[in-house]
Amino acid sequence: MTVPKAEEFDVIVIGSGEAGKSIAWNLASKGQRTVVVERRYVGGSCPNIACLPSKNVIHSAKVASYFRSSEQFGMAKDGWKVDMAGVRNRKRKMVDGLVAMHYGKYKASGAELILGNGRFVAPGTINVDLADGDTRLLHAKRVIISTGSRATIDPIPGLCEAHPMTHVEVLELVRVPEHLLILGGGYVGLEFAQAMRRFGSKVTIVERSHRMVQKEDPDVSEALHQLFVDEGIEIRTGATVHRVAGTSGESVQLHAIENGAETVIEGTDLLVATGRTPNTDDLGLELAGIERTPDSHIKVNPRLETTAENVWAVGDCAGSPHFTHIAFDDYRIVCDNLAGGNRVTTGRLVPYCLFTDPELARVGLNETEAKAGGVPYRLAKIPMEAVLRTRTLSETRGFMKALVDAGSDRILGFTAFGPDAGETMATVEIAMVAGLPYQVLRDAILTHPTMAEGLNVLFSAVPGR
Repeated sequence: MTVPKAEEFDVIVIGSGEAGKSIAWNLASKGQRTVVVERRYVGGSCPNIACLPSKNVIHSAKVASYFRSSEQFGMAKDGWKVDMAGVRNRKRKMVDGLVAMHYGKYKASGAELILGNGRFVAPGTINVDLADGDTRLLHAKRVIISTGSRATIDPIPGLCEAHPMTHVEVLELVRVPEHLLILGGGYVGLEFAQAMRRFGSKVTIVERSHRMVQKEDPDVSEALHQLFVDEGIEIRTGATVHRVAGTSGESVQLHAIENGAETVIEGTDLLVATGRTPNTDDLGLELAGIERTPDSHIKVNPRLETTAENVWAVGDCAGSPHFTHIAFDDYRIVCDNLAGGNRVTTGRLVPYCLFTDPELARVGLNETEAKAGGVPYRLAKIPMEAVLRTRTLSETRGFMKALVDAGSDRILGFTAFGPDAGETMATVEIAMVAGLPYQVLRDAILTHPTMAEGLNVLFSAVPGR
């Protein structure tokens, strides 16, 4: 049997997620012969099945909530209804536009895109099984792994057999579920819980921990809990599911131990949102000398180098925090280092936002982390109604709080639960990155009436040293 000769490239990228595609476009535009191997989603999960599509559907749900509450804004509400097929089609139209944009960037940069399954067959050598049954053998001195992650389906008896939805399938619904059970009270579960409730579903969240978003401060969990209760969402915390019966889309039962007692939670549909699993299996990593961590992420050092020479891993598959903006920073680290720099992932700020309505946003330390680490701090906290912009919107729920170092004026962390929290957080993060004292935000002239103006009020509430 004749072994085909490998096609030579300067760089091979496996997976077209945020970090991988950005590296490919950057290097190809500089004249390096670069190829990207993508199994299914051109551009990765973010523009196809995750970040952007989910926020598209969440915005449609917000519009639905405006219709329901229109009378408080002086509008009559007669004869409106939710058309889930229309919601889905709006999302699909956006995705189509994003995919077309990605194809345009491949063409403009000169990077080649191959659709197929790629796996190592030797160091620096990738075999690609194409959709038409053919194969291509690729070789390069440098390889970037950017294969992302997928929704975790826990090995609970009956769960797989129930054919539950993940974040992928729920975005394709053309009907409003009668009673949606959501397994998991983390970010994905909470965003879809509120959206589907606003479309008209009865929604029950089943969470094994004793409070939602348990890594956040108790006041954050309590505020989110009350928001969901006020919107008619049932919350079952301290519930560990040990068996699932039925079929999602028809009738499903979760057999659980809830706060020490056996219970059965029934619904018509099931959405699983219990975490993420890195896409690192079936890549032939062992044939290239690439090691994995005990939780199946690719083992990398702070420069994102793997255990194999001239192989890097970026984004979710490398264990980086599972956010597109972090994957984008992974791209910058790798490209800067390839150009002779010495950037690392150590110590970088990781901002994140939960896109409920209102939003939850945080960067830096919260009180729980500061106390656990023995970091002394000063706390400033104000209700969102102190930010006058919220009164013009009739959206005064929530609060802002900031931690300032007890021995200096350095900002340690910021949390906001309120309208446009993510946008407001960015202003604080820039101040933190620049090492500015909190007084800069306290004394800045910020436009009235905006949400950012609330930073004047917040940082004026910092106790003196």
